[in-house]
Amino acid sequence: MISFYTQAVRQELNIRYLRSRTLENSIQTRRKEEAIVELKTEHMKLKSSVASANTKMDELRRKKAETEKSTQTLDGSLKACNTEKGNFENKKKEMTDALAKFKADHDDLKKKAEEDIKNLKEQILQKEKSICAFVDTTKEEARKLCGLPEAPQ
Repeated sequence: MISFYTQAVRQELNIRYLRSRTLENSIQTRRKEEAIVELKTEHMKLKSSVASANTKMDELRRKKAETEKSTQTLDGSLKACNTEKGNFENKKKEMTDALAKFKADHDDLKKKAEEDIKNLKEQILQKEKSICAFVDTTKEEARKLCGLPEAPQ
């Protein structure tokens, strides 16, 4: 009977030991499950942040592609504008040269016309002088035309 009691006490001690061990294991299991749940939520947060980062990255790539496309378009427009500017500058230079030539020709023609007018005036004066030589200077009108002083009376 003593062996039964010792065996019963041993079994009781084993049961208590196993219960305490089971309790410790269940506490550890609960802690690990909570840690797993925390890791899963953290994993989900990271997954969502990665997804949003990927979305932003795709958007930035799209914007970059649009920017590059618009840059190329603007470069083409700039080249076209520079070409057109060069053409206009060439036309401006041609027109400026033509205007300068026109002014020079105009000045030459003006000088020639002034010389012709001067020559014609001289011819008229010479003809007037030759006419005045044949005019009757006794008449007042003839004296005025010839620029002679009045005759004494």
